[in-house]
Amino acid sequence: MADKKADLAGPGISTYEEVDKILPSDYRSILTPKETMKALFAVKNYIEENLCKELNLMMVQVPLIVSVDSGVNDYLDRDGSRTPVEFPCGLGLEKRIPAQVVQAATKWKRMALKQFDCEVGEGLCTDMKAVRKDYFLDHDHSSYVDQWDWEKVIRPEDRNLDYLKDVVRRIWKVLRGAEELALKMYPQLETEKTPRLPEELTFLHAEEILDMYPDLPRKQRETQILQKYPAVFIIGIGWTLKDGYPHEMRAADYDDWVTETVTKDGETMHGLNGDILVWNNVTKRRHELTSMGIRVTKETLQTQLKMTGQEDFLKLPYHQMILNDQIPLSAGGGIGQSRTYMYLLRKAHLGEVSVTIWPDELKRICSAKNIHVLE
Repeated sequence: MADKKADLAGPGISTYEEVDKILPSDYRSILTPKETMKALFAVKNYIEENLCKELNLMMVQVPLIVSVDSGVNDYLDRDGSRTPVEFPCGLGLEKRIPAQVVQAATKWKRMALKQFDCEVGEGLCTDMKAVRKDYFLDHDHSSYVDQWDWEKVIRPEDRNLDYLKDVVRRIWKVLRGAEELALKMYPQLETEKTPRLPEELTFLHAEEILDMYPDLPRKQRETQILQKYPAVFIIGIGWTLKDGYPHEMRAADYDDWVTETVTKDGETMHGLNGDILVWNNVTKRRHELTSMGIRVTKETLQTQLKMTGQEDFLKLPYHQMILNDQIPLSAGGGIGQSRTYMYLLRKAHLGEVSVTIWPDELKRICSAKNIHVLE
């Protein structure tokens, strides 16, 4: 049996020898760098406009820096392996402000719903930039992260899978519309090797995928299921499955992964969250586009923090606001911008659609494979 535990802590391939093996050897970018930028910003504008229309959101400003004491930063997982960039700021202050660069705006958005007076059914969308220094830098993970981080106010009765699936389908509609726009601009993007996104997503619970491939670790299960269904939404990420492992480690203080949702064949499944994954025909690999979920209540927040041994978080301002009903119930998620551009514009590497730093070893591998990253 493959090592399931080693596969839980998130993304990355872990060695450049492996990256060299998996990157395509017959690659040639369909678009020039100039064409890529034109298509990229057309797609960006389309997604922002139509995501706001579909989910009744408004674009708002979002922080790049938050204070350590706020508890607002996103730790991405629950094992403490990915820590934020931290520094003191405020020249001239007797005691400088301990600050962090955001890793995601997941928690800030929920607080911002109150700040911007969002009513039930209303929400916000951000053009979020972040730094995640603890990623292994490969073809689809970088230290620079850009996302459309969105959040909207919901009612207690909206906390169910039907509501979540409706949101997922609306987002899928926007992504397919963005692809259609890119293909109108550059029809050469559609080939036999790079077909369009399927019209429908397949919804599967993490437990169901485990039942199909009980001996495989998470990434390999995702790879196998995407051979059968080229676009899936995997439900219930964070809850410990019947093999004793969660599908993937998920932070305990934003998505609700503990709530019981459905019973199938006598088995109760958990979780009001999930990820959209597609099969990338250029890289021949699994490709995550977005993660989202219905957020924790004060009850499920306490339960999840207790399960993960992080109850000390409850004293932080963000967590106190949830406990004291000072911020609304919500649903939200993050859509990877560069991930989306990479997929829709048929690129083999994130560095073809975003400018950041890459190891010399990776750049040498890419150059040998005709993959030219932006610098």
